[in-house]
Amino acid sequence: MNPFSEQEKQEIRELFGSVPEQLTPDSFKKTLRELRAKYHPDNFEKFGDDIVRQLATERFQRIEYLAVKIENWLSGISTNNSESTTGNEQQIHDPRARFAYREMKIEIRTADKDLKYHLFGTFYRWLTLGDRFKIPGSKAFLIADEEHAGRKIGFVESIRVYLTFEEDDSVEDITHWLHDKITGRADALLIEGELVPIDYEAILVAIKRRSFRLLAAETT
Repeated sequence: MNPFSEQEKQEIRELFGSVPEQLTPDSFKKTLRELRAKYHPDNFEKFGDDIVRQLATERFQRIEYLAVKIENWLSGISTNNSESTTGNEQQIHDPRARFAYREMKIEIRTADKDLKYHLFGTFYRWLTLGDRFKIPGSKAFLIADEEHAGRKIGFVESIRVYLTFEEDDSVEDITHWLHDKITGRADALLIEGELVPIDYEAILVAIKRRSFRLLAAETT
């Protein structure tokens, strides 16, 4: 199933020079490197204009969003939210629903080289594989999936972490924390391989779908 809307197909044609069906992995990677070099927000700092900088950032984020969607499609991974079926829609919105998950894989694509350190609440530019960060106001925590030191050279990097939380943690609070941390700084978000819009409700539903455990018994 082709996951692209007509608008996305048009954008991909304009940016990558071909419709998705005509892209090959090699041509896609080559063009993506060129687009990242051309539209990276750092290239527009010289204009000293906040509006120009914001437009460049939005353009770059859109390119990254489409790139993740193309990558997943080329590799056969679904990016269609409706195909995530862990718990049905009625159950995850039921007040009795309970959620928990051990090591939910979250990947954040970003050009902000300091975001990974801010996620883990460290002022030092150093993260070690397996480092943990407890999300404020909960028992939930993140685990770093790789080591980071300093500021890597390159246009975009992927921050890979694992999220663990228990039934007595508030998924809403966890989602608020994550959303606030990455909004305006991340270019794309993947949760267990699914491309998820950087939007509070979209992130909340994506996490709940995967972490749904049961409906608690009604109290009398």
